[in-house]
Amino acid sequence: MTRLLKPKSGLIGRRRVLQGMGAGATLLATPSIVRAQDDDMTLNMLTWPGHTDPAVIGPFEEATGIKVVAKEYVGGDNMVALVNQSPPGTYDVILSDAEFVIALRDGGFIEPMTPADYPFEDFFPEFQEFPGHWLDGELYSVIVRYGFLGLSYRTDVLSQEEVDTYQILLDEKVAGKVGYFDWYLPSMGCLSCGAGHVGHPYDITSDEFDALLAFMDQVKGQTSGFYSMADTFSSLTNGDAAVIPGVGDWITQLLAADGVPVASWVPREGGVQWTESLSIGAGSSKQEMAKQFIQYMTSPQGQALSAVMPAYNASIPSRAGWEYLNANMPEDAVRLRMTFEDNNVMDDYAQGKINIRKTPVQQPIEDWTDAWTDFKA
Repeated sequence: MTRLLKPKSGLIGRRRVLQGMGAGATLLATPSIVRAQDDDMTLNMLTWPGHTDPAVIGPFEEATGIKVVAKEYVGGDNMVALVNQSPPGTYDVILSDAEFVIALRDGGFIEPMTPADYPFEDFFPEFQEFPGHWLDGELYSVIVRYGFLGLSYRTDVLSQEEVDTYQILLDEKVAGKVGYFDWYLPSMGCLSCGAGHVGHPYDITSDEFDALLAFMDQVKGQTSGFYSMADTFSSLTNGDAAVIPGVGDWITQLLAADGVPVASWVPREGGVQWTESLSIGAGSSKQEMAKQFIQYMTSPQGQALSAVMPAYNASIPSRAGWEYLNANMPEDAVRLRMTFEDNNVMDDYAQGKINIRKTPVQQPIEDWTDAWTDFKA
């Protein structure tokens, strides 16, 4: 298959996440690059860490002369707060978790987009009109990557059969060894599945919310700690945590490739899909450049390079991206289960175990964040 853009030599070299995150929380505490104020060829992007790695966007920058600089955040609530605190036009491109697109639209922080500008015909049907991205008949965000969250675990401690239920979190084998990524939404979503809310972990009644709190009380005594993004990797690596609910292959794929005995599994009670998408910032004076960047990220090459992003790997919604990955990076295609011959991530999707992550439906967000704060106390 012909490459859309020719990367510079060495741009796509793999770099392991623990090298890139050696400073741990320090890396996440400050943006990697400060905003460039006056450069007409600069796009300012609000994003999770890792998305402006040269291994991902180097071909775009070389081909266009556009420099993409990042303000990084961890967690959708942090992202919304940063947008709220910034003047209109501060961010040309906003990468957000899908569940926050409605809040960005309602706050007037993102622009409507023209569907014909983006290659939705290349996407699997499940992702062509992704929930929450099309609002009142208009497109506000384009999905670029996703993954499944269930249980990530040490394979030298637990078997796949044992992690096929969230009840493993109560087992004496993992006493003091249950870790958590310190963000309420994915962690409580998976715990909600474990509390019995199969198929609707975020859309729960008051009684079901009480059942979630009761399950959290049950597992609380097993806790090893609550971790930042970087420390989630290290806790599995050094064995401080034997199992972590609310995370998935985005952690264990990279660690396993480095020889750490870890894997991820979606238990029979179900798991959660995280979804990252790109929007054009309201008030941006560079909307055409922003559109060009999103077109690159949804191209076959952009999709494939995003899938193997050094900071954390992901699944991609573009069938054409899968084809590019299989043609140019076949070992990664196998590792990420994005081949057309074997069981793949779309088969998992079809099994009905995956729930799209949402903000709480029947309770105020504050009820969930307060419960998370109490859980951590």
